[in-house]
Amino acid sequence: MNDLELRALVERMVKDYMGEPPTPQVKAADYKPLESKGSGEQAVEAVSGERLPDITEVDLRRLYLIKEPKNGPAYLELKAKTPARIGFGRAGARYKTETMLRMRADHAAAQDSVFSHVDETWAKNQGWTFSQTLCQDKDEYLTRPDKGRRFDDGNAAIVKQVIGQSPKVALVVGDGLSSAAIEANAADCMQAVEAGLKAYGIPHSGVLFVKYCRVGASDHIGELTGAEVVCMLVGERPGLVTAESMSAYITYGARIGVPESKRTVISNIHRQGTPAVEAGAHIAELIKTMLELKASGVELAQKQRGVGA
Repeated sequence: MNDLELRALVERMVKDYMGEPPTPQVKAADYKPLESKGSGEQAVEAVSGERLPDITEVDLRRLYLIKEPKNGPAYLELKAKTPARIGFGRAGARYKTETMLRMRADHAAAQDSVFSHVDETWAKNQGWTFSQTLCQDKDEYLTRPDKGRRFDDGNAAIVKQVIGQSPKVALVVGDGLSSAAIEANAADCMQAVEAGLKAYGIPHSGVLFVKYCRVGASDHIGELTGAEVVCMLVGERPGLVTAESMSAYITYGARIGVPESKRTVISNIHRQGTPAVEAGAHIAELIKTMLELKASGVELAQKQRGVGA
């Protein structure tokens, strides 16, 4: 089955689901594979050529496919609180067509986000300085996490130039495992962080963008610059709920070998979770608290509760 035949099948299934009259079927003897026209011409359209609605634009919280529910309003209220895939019903033992198509579309978006790149021009247009870890391509980034945590001498010099020596706060944006998350959230979030730090009177470095970045790259940045706090925005591993989830990893006294328990994390920064601007304001407040208590991660939580004081 070629691409055009597959498209015809999907369109027919969607029309059946929407209650439109089905496309007349042909007998096996009448079947002819769809073929392209002559060289340079467009392929024969499987149907009328009308564009199908974008299934990914449907809010999963409102997508409800249960027929004759015992308590529909209560179920809808539950769905409004989560993007989880509940309330989709079944067609016999199988998923319904719309459910399956949406799952495949979201899976494709997650794959695209992992294997695509943040455009270097886009990063520079935000006023961020571009740098890169030891990874040379996406395959190496995915298979050698250790290289995503370190810089070569040339990029180490860029880090030192942008961050400076012993700043109060080093601001970093890393592509991580989701380029879509960075392009959707990082600019607004970082602007809110910078505005918050300015309001608190806290000086900070310029913003460094890191390609092929792992969270541990913030430790090498702390080692190179002596920054008191390193704040890194990074794209998280995408899933079927969203491919645009970003997190902030904030570490007081970041150095190579620092334990993960020293990090404070703000996760699920995206339009269906914590909005980017709101997260940025919270990050700035957290940084202020870290500088006052000289701690982050578990140690910060303990000091805030007065444990061991």
